Amino acid sequence: MAILVGSETDLSHARAAAEVLAQFEVPCEVYVLSAHRSPTETIQFARDAERNGFSLVIAMAGKAAHLPGVVAANTTLPVIGVPLSASLNGLDALLSVVQMPTGVPVACMAIDGAKNAALFAVSILALNNADLKQKLLSYRESLKKGSGKKDL
Repeated sequence: MAILVGSETDLSHARAAAEVLAQFEVPCEVYVLSAHRSPTETIQFARDAERNGFSLVIAMAGKAAHLPGVVAANTTLPVIGVPLSASLNGLDALLSVVQMPTGVPVACMAIDGAKNAALFAVSILALNNADLKQKLLSYRESLKKGSGKKDL
């Protein structure tokens, strides 16, 4: 799995996603690629992603946040977009990611939702991996332990 961020300042978000993936023993590689500052490299990465062994891409960017869309336009792999709160509390990035035109879909997570992007990626991968599905089920069960009525 590939995790892309548009800038080195976004690497903390990539680390958050990578930590979740590591809990599920899902390997990932992190790249800094920009739809604006390195468009040729970004497009080439997307076009070669499947051939290079990636099964899906998480792409995170703030402000104009074109990275997820540019990647999705150049691959048939699933792309999970994470808008980042680089400006305008992330609303600009959210709108850039969620408003993709018909034919170029990007799954959009919440603003700064790197961990959920990783969990969604695990869900996709678990469709064809029984071991991963069991780990995801166990994880979901562990979430229940923190919910419900509590005595104060």
